Amino acid sequence: MDPTALEERLAHLERLCDDLSDVAARQAREIEALQRRVTMLMQREAEREEGQDTPITRPPHY
Repeated sequence: MDPTALEERLAHLERLCDDLSDVAARQAREIEALQRRVTMLMQREAEREEGQDTPITRPPHY
């Protein structure tokens, strides 16, 4: 393989590596945001459950 072809392949692989790195970084940010949302929702639900003084009972027709 001639040097020019090798340089072209290397440039292509470097670009591909950079693109994949960008995708991985974006996905990591999205995962962190989703984890924060889940934590917030879990805390909100726990607070809501604590605020319920009466237990949930089934109506007599069940």
